[in-house]
Amino acid sequence: MKTLFILNDAPYGSERTYNGARLAGALAKQEGHELRVFLMGDAVSAAHRLQKVPGGFYNLEVMLGTVARHGGQVGACGSCMDARGIAETELMEGVHRGSLDELSQWTVWADKVLVF
Repeated sequence: MKTLFILNDAPYGSERTYNGARLAGALAKQEGHELRVFLMGDAVSAAHRLQKVPGGFYNLEVMLGTVARHGGQVGACGSCMDARGIAETELMEGVHRGSLDELSQWTVWADKVLVF
């Protein structure tokens, strides 16, 4: 099964991106499952490296890292990054600057597309 997750919301404040990343991380660990995550809008901030969150609070950098470490691909919308002043050098390891063209290719590739 090939699944694409599209995450849109800010990493903290709403739990939509958190829940999408949780499910993506769980699926990434399953054998025989291919996974891609595309971050759009405020969700690109979830890929900012060196996040510091309060103790006991979830950390989306760690959660997205789980996807990447298990062979999943993670892309961040380039124009969304530009609008938020996020440089490619500020992205966490395992995340690349993506594009709408890439998202369209990933959408065609996927058996399922889940939007959070």
